[in-house]
Amino acid sequence: MTDLKQTIASDLTARYTKLASVVRELAAPLSDEQFWAKLFAFGNSFGHLILHLTGNLNYYIGAQIAGTGYVRDRPLEFSETTRPSKTEVLKKFDQAMEMVLGAINSQTAEDWSKEYTAVGVDVRDRFAAVLLCATHLHSHIGQMMYLGFELKRRG
Repeated sequence: MTDLKQTIASDLTARYTKLASVVRELAAPLSDEQFWAKLFAFGNSFGHLILHLTGNLNYYIGAQIAGTGYVRDRPLEFSETTRPSKTEVLKKFDQAMEMVLGAINSQTAEDWSKEYTAVGVDVRDRFAAVLLCATHLHSHIGQMMYLGFELKRRG
């Protein structure tokens, strides 16, 4: 069996890289107006979902594992009204993803099982936290896909 630390880092890096690629692919055809369009009263815009995912990664992995000092304002992720450009929002998402990949690759075998605590999650170690963030990202990609389909349908 190969080194478990390397297997974990390699597989998580590949998964996060793939998910970030899907987010960029889904965002690519959207204008800034479409990026911020709130199509449903019960949902979020594509842009707000990206802000949310960026905050999620920066807090749960950045602040709690990588020690970045990031301070999260979760409500603002869903209520931001200044509507920065799609390019700016995606750049910050990419920076968060780079930080995530760095954090993943800097973990030792022992680090993965270190106790983990953070507001809003019920996991016991770093591996579970990083895995949870990946599944969270994947879940919101589903919402982004739906928004893209709906924007296309509406013309």
